[in-house]
Amino acid sequence: MNLPNKLTMARIIMVPIFMAIMLSGHFIWALIVFSLASITDFLDGYIARKYNLVSSFGKIMDPLADKLLAFGALVCFIQLGVVGVWAPIIIIAREFFVTSMRVVAVSKGKVIAASWWGKVKTNVQLFAIIFSMLLCAVDKAEIAGVLIWIAAIFTVASWVAYIFENIAVFKDEK
Repeated sequence: MNLPNKLTMARIIMVPIFMAIMLSGHFIWALIVFSLASITDFLDGYIARKYNLVSSFGKIMDPLADKLLAFGALVCFIQLGVVGVWAPIIIIAREFFVTSMRVVAVSKGKVIAASWWGKVKTNVQLFAIIFSMLLCAVDKAEIAGVLIWIAAIFTVASWVAYIFENIAVFKDEK
């Protein structure tokens, strides 16, 4: 297993650690672990591209690790009463939908690249999660819930954009 794949696996291993810390109410420590995990995401991609270590394992597991980390944070926010279930369900449903679209596209020999909306959505989600942890640390969870809803709105916009930009994926070719 190469270094980028080890970093991806480290990120996956950090998810339950991060969640346990967050659920115990230690938001700053949770933020530190979340940030370290996020840094591994940058590093694994950078190292894989720079040293030509891109692998099939990494192509599948890297985005999965990212989703597990974000989903872990959202589940914690639900458990802690920061946000209800609907915003996280919207975010999670979009991720499953777009991932499924990509799988269908690959089966047809096409690639669905990340769009501008997808990149904006990812950054808004990360911002919302990071600042929500900080807000929870200072007893401002009600504002944190608003941030998660803002992320959900950007997520829906990204979802709609992916559908319209890639509608051909859904058309059956005979």
